Amino acid sequence: MTDIVRTESNAEMSRNLSRILTNGKSIEEDTRKLESEGIPIPAMGGDRDYPALLPDAKDYTVAFDGPDDPYHPHNWPLKKKLQQCLVVGSDTFCIAFGSAVFAEAVSEISVDFSVAPVVATLGVSLYVFGFATGPVLWAPLSELYGRRPILLISSFLFVVFNFAVACSDRLESILICRFFAGCLGAAPMVVVPASFADMFGNRTRGTAIVVFSMAVFMGPMMAPFIGGFIVANTKLGWRWTEFITGIMASAAFVLCVFFSFETHHPILLVEKARVIKRRTGNWGIHAPHDEFQLSFKEIVEKNLARPLVMLFTEPILFFITLYNAFIYGMLYLFLTAYPIVFQLGYGMAPGVAELPYFGLVIGEALGGAYCIWYERTYVKKIEANGGKPLPEARLPPMIIGGIAFPIGLFWFTWTGNYHKSVHWMVPTVSGLFTGFGLMGIFIPSMNYIVDSYLIFAASAMAANAFLRSMFGGVFPLFATFMFDGMGTNWAGLLLGLFGTVLIICPILFNIYGKRIRQRSKYAFDL
Repeated sequence: MTDIVRTESNAEMSRNLSRILTNGKSIEEDTRKLESEGIPIPAMGGDRDYPALLPDAKDYTVAFDGPDDPYHPHNWPLKKKLQQCLVVGSDTFCIAFGSAVFAEAVSEISVDFSVAPVVATLGVSLYVFGFATGPVLWAPLSELYGRRPILLISSFLFVVFNFAVACSDRLESILICRFFAGCLGAAPMVVVPASFADMFGNRTRGTAIVVFSMAVFMGPMMAPFIGGFIVANTKLGWRWTEFITGIMASAAFVLCVFFSFETHHPILLVEKARVIKRRTGNWGIHAPHDEFQLSFKEIVEKNLARPLVMLFTEPILFFITLYNAFIYGMLYLFLTAYPIVFQLGYGMAPGVAELPYFGLVIGEALGGAYCIWYERTYVKKIEANGGKPLPEARLPPMIIGGIAFPIGLFWFTWTGNYHKSVHWMVPTVSGLFTGFGLMGIFIPSMNYIVDSYLIFAASAMAANAFLRSMFGGVFPLFATFMFDGMGTNWAGLLLGLFGTVLIICPILFNIYGKRIRQRSKYAFDL
């Protein structure tokens, strides 16, 4: 097992990093601004003079006590870390599950409300569009107030809006609640990987990201299987796809309430300062994070403007995000393609027609296992580099995944098109390659972006989440028209060729990535 990196946190570094991530400003900055504008200092009250200045504030500022401080999440027992991973991972799984289970209800909803299936499909798309907008709110709030409270609030709202969808009697209400379920419930999509980064260092962060990615991808692939059998049961009906999601999310919420921990370093220092202050009676003791205030202007600037600027000015971020977004969109396109092949083509009944998704699930598990295995090679490379990140060392699995994905896609669409002469197991087995490719591309791309941008990783990931969610929301809308109009085989050929062309992105960045980062305004380079 790889040793966990133990890093001593510097108080000034925590101050600066927290400012960058929270988009906040310090009290000193506000004071200087007031003085420059000629605004007088408020009176003490009671006809009292201003008291004498206190000693240097740095003497009263808490920090982590060396590399072995038990308060530091890097030094938590492995059991505690695994508990946190499982609890917040279950929450992530529920959010991802909810995005896809609605797809199984599209046919019934279109009949119940007398609308075209593409209109009912908006319930899937609007939910995923919520993934694009929600992180803009949750990411900075989690940096200011901590991971745990934001995760709990988001999870609770997700439960509320899922039950609201299940109980709604108007299509407009269903679609609106689906959007807010995705938007307000999207915190795990940004808070969970941030929590993993809080607990794991360079040598182990990649493995932790695999756990997160598995939850993100396994949820949408397990949802059709469960949702298909629910819809097929006439005693339950489509509303139970939302009820079951709400019940699962409620269980995950309860787990988070009782078994999750705060992991954000500045917030942990605030708690440490509170303990010392209470035990010593010295009210001057504080943490660097106590000095920050939230600025709406800077939130808009750094959480909306900067991610978009980076997305369209950083070649690495744009093309890796484009590739990442394409395969994420394909994940949701399969929710339409698989029923076309197995339900309409092979005549399988609802529920049974979703069993072939297990080919994708097994492929994703193999892809995740390969990425975990490759971490050993990556760790050796960064150890040889003095423990410093090597972004391009993340790319080889992405290249292999990029080769496997179009192979599986061509296999699926060209064999699935000839259902009268090809056994249904043949396109099902293609999921081993497709699923492997999905994970093989997604996981290294996430790690590559984080390692490339480091301090600006939050903005880079916000840009990635935005474009990725846009693709995930749009792909289901055109999938039916595309497969009906072009045929399964030719639609698969077009998508497969696009996926094949995108393989060049990790190949070129593996060769020229370091030089590109050296010229970048935001990228990391040593």
